[in-house]
Amino acid sequence: MSSLPQSKEDCSFEFPSDWGDDARMAFLFSAFKENRDVDSTDWDGKMDFWTPLIINRCRRRGSVCVNLHELNESFRRKGSSPLGLGTVLQSMYRNGKVQKESEFAANVDSGWLSWGVGLLLVKPLKWTLSTLLGSGRVPLEESFVVIELVKEKAVKLLETYRSSPLADRCLLSFQELRTLASHVCSDETNLCLALLQLQRDKQVTVSLHEGEKLVKFSQPGQGRVSPVSDVDLGIYQLQRSEKLLGERVEALGKEADKCKEEARALLSEGKKSQALRCLRGRKRVEKRADRLYAQMETVKGILDRIAHSQTDRLVMQAYQTGVAALRLSLKDVTVEKAESLVDQIQELCDTQDEVNQTLAGGALDTTGGDTVELEEELMSLLENSAPDGQLDLPEVPSGPLSSSREKGALDDDFFNSLPSVPDSRLNITDEELDRELSRLNISGAGGQQRGPLSPLKKLEPAQ
Repeated sequence: MSSLPQSKEDCSFEFPSDWGDDARMAFLFSAFKENRDVDSTDWDGKMDFWTPLIINRCRRRGSVCVNLHELNESFRRKGSSPLGLGTVLQSMYRNGKVQKESEFAANVDSGWLSWGVGLLLVKPLKWTLSTLLGSGRVPLEESFVVIELVKEKAVKLLETYRSSPLADRCLLSFQELRTLASHVCSDETNLCLALLQLQRDKQVTVSLHEGEKLVKFSQPGQGRVSPVSDVDLGIYQLQRSEKLLGERVEALGKEADKCKEEARALLSEGKKSQALRCLRGRKRVEKRADRLYAQMETVKGILDRIAHSQTDRLVMQAYQTGVAALRLSLKDVTVEKAESLVDQIQELCDTQDEVNQTLAGGALDTTGGDTVELEEELMSLLENSAPDGQLDLPEVPSGPLSSSREKGALDDDFFNSLPSVPDSRLNITDEELDRELSRLNISGAGGQQRGPLSPLKKLEPAQ
């Protein structure tokens, strides 16, 4: 994009890079063919260039409306204006990208919400739809609403309200809203068109009350705004009264301070009587301020009670919804059915316990008549595991020890009385040990039965 401003109004607008190409711009500034079918490439090329350029220009200017006269002046280049902008507006109208301002306001569903008399002054209809869609020329001053831009403004306006300190207020005056949204909507026309779009989306309702324009926004969590009710109007009147009382109290406070300063100045000049008169006036002003302040506090108390009542109403609605949902969820559930289910579960658990006890206590005889043969095989294993020869061990002495040992003296008679140490060796060969090991392996694999210890195991403690 190259910045080539053509007018003082559009000094901040950035034109496309090919704006400086004379040959290219001569083609784009030329008039359209009478029919697109004559040369679709020529027609579409110009439309693709001018349509986004018009929308971007309006967005940069902060406006949602456009007319042919403004476009001709904004896109003037080297003393010439584009010849096909009227055709571009007609095409945008057919495609729904723009709409006449008068039609945009008239299409709001007045059966659901209606604008107050004089709220939005739109320009009268200057030419009919048949003229627009035909070969007639577009009037220079006819105002069109760019649908894309007015929707963007509506979203920003709603966000501005909900993020402002006024979001907790039910109703706003039109002037309050205009001040609040001055950075979003540059003028009253843009604000009204944005409100109309929100009204189409059922996010805003606008009404007249005692000649005052009031705007009500939808609250967060609501799908659509509710109509203005008597409660809303009553709250608005109380809020306005609170505001007026606050302004009067503040003004009286400033007046009392002024009287005090005047009394001080008169006293310094030696005018005591006049200073006393100022002080008396200050006392009267302070009494009036106190009385108005008390009234303002009363109004605040009423507003607080209304706010609490609305909160209580929401809580009651939540309770009612919860009770209805709980009733539906417990529709087929009764205490009798619950007790019956518990009894059935307990009965099944008792039955399962009895089955488990029966299975654990009663051993199934799967061996049949092989018990005797198994016992005989076990005895044979025990006999085969016995050592081939008996060890010759000396007899254990049975007599008492001599008195000399009791006294701690060991003599030759004591050693001679001890049995001799056996000198016979184990008469076991390696082949016998291998056979014994084989028997143990067979016994462990068959039923995890442990046979008698081998002779080697028996003699380990004696080594």
